[in-house]
Amino acid sequence: MKLRRNPYVLYALSLPFIIAVRYSGGGLFLWAGYNVLFYFALPLVLAYALGFERGELGVRAGRLSEYRWALFLFIATIPLSIYGTTIPSMKEYYPIFEYSGPLDFIVKELAVGVIMFAHEAFYRGILLFPLARRNEWLGILAQDVPYALVHIGKPGIEVPYSFVAGIVFAKLDLRAGSFLPSFLLHWLGSVLFDVLCVLL
Repeated sequence: MKLRRNPYVLYALSLPFIIAVRYSGGGLFLWAGYNVLFYFALPLVLAYALGFERGELGVRAGRLSEYRWALFLFIATIPLSIYGTTIPSMKEYYPIFEYSGPLDFIVKELAVGVIMFAHEAFYRGILLFPLARRNEWLGILAQDVPYALVHIGKPGIEVPYSFVAGIVFAKLDLRAGSFLPSFLLHWLGSVLFDVLCVLL
């Protein structure tokens, strides 16, 4: 089997990074570092070693005109976020960190942003784009199934929700040619939900 520039090889060799992140420990900042290492830096090195270029992985700015859909979806999901605060398991779980004041809250939300950047780069970039060039729905599902599974252990509603969100994120990013729209949507939505959980 040809190894160079083979999206199936890249996908298969990238899956162990999911296990590495799953079993990494430490506090929020250390976990952010592990996410950057195992979900962004090392997979990118692997992809380069197999002959892929950054643009083929969705690691670029892409078509900025398509970012408007991320903004639209963010606004559209605000009522869903408000509803989410009425679910006890969600409100007890989020925010995922303790904080001592507004500044500490902001700093830790930035750390969560780093984690989500790495997540989106991995699932909606490195796993998605090379496979989607062969078959769009193969690429979408191949990144979405493990993405949904890593939500096991969080409030139960998150597994089916993340599966649907993973499809929406993937379609959004493929339109834009970049993983950045889903990163912005994911992170801003997360920040909003954390704020709502604190205030409501």
